[in-house]
Amino acid sequence: MIRPTDIPSAAVTPGNHDGVHLGHRALVDAAKARAEALGLRTVGMFFDPHPTRVLAPERAPTLLTTPKRRVELLQEAGCDEVVVKTFDEEFASTEPRVFVEEILVRACNARCVVTGPDFQFGRGRAGNIDTLRALGAEYGFEVVVTPPVLYEGEPSSSTRIRRVLAEGDVVSAAGMLTRLHETEGVVVEGYKRGRELGFPTANLAPEPTLLPKDGVYVVAVKDLDADRSLFGVANLGTRPTLEAGRSVEIHLFDFSGDLYGHRLRVGYAARLRDEIKFSGLDELRAQIARDVAAARALVESDEFQRDPRRLRRWL
Repeated sequence: MIRPTDIPSAAVTPGNHDGVHLGHRALVDAAKARAEALGLRTVGMFFDPHPTRVLAPERAPTLLTTPKRRVELLQEAGCDEVVVKTFDEEFASTEPRVFVEEILVRACNARCVVTGPDFQFGRGRAGNIDTLRALGAEYGFEVVVTPPVLYEGEPSSSTRIRRVLAEGDVVSAAGMLTRLHETEGVVVEGYKRGRELGFPTANLAPEPTLLPKDGVYVVAVKDLDADRSLFGVANLGTRPTLEAGRSVEIHLFDFSGDLYGHRLRVGYAARLRDEIKFSGLDELRAQIARDVAAARALVESDEFQRDPRRLRRWL
């Protein structure tokens, strides 16, 4: 085939890249190294929606990142460009050779393709690393395979991050993500019960990404509409004492003002406790005061300030 002449040659790393965790960043690092050595651009590629949502929707995972945020994170990791390919039934039926020719070579002008050892592609996941290498020799690109990246002795993966978040272990999630796990959304009006308790909250309408296990968390918050960073306490759950329904509520330290309509990015730094039903408002108010005090102490501690998993890489 004839390669495109109007598209700069690239080192491409295709995959789902959900979360852009340690393993994904190793792929980008390897692609960038080859790109610099060969005079190429570095291109990240992922598929939207997640292939499982099309092929087996009953097993589709809740994603860690929105497509928009994934593009941002891949660019921050070092990609010069990010290609988002629509994954539908027609795309799912693409033969491995057609995927290589149309997507990697014609669309990206790939001279190098960087993947993990389990990369599969094409109809019925028929293509694997051996297929990719054989087609690379034919179409003129090299294949670089990076090994899994371990975190505390086990491979870092999106599946593992989802598992630890389901357990409320946001610190392990941050270690694999190299940043705090996030929820992003717009502040909407609530029942204003937090204000009555003396701890006003911002009620978030979150994007459909994975939330940690219900409970109370120390959070670092970016107000994306005002370019400011704040700290606070978030409650995720059903608010059983107030019987007010499921919500994501954030009390921000030392903040007063109107956040309605603002887009916030909430990063989970530490888990304080489970959500509890209290006997009444006085008991609830006293516990919130203890939560806020504990969160402030943690945020102000030297250990917290030094820990890049929890704070510095996120802010």
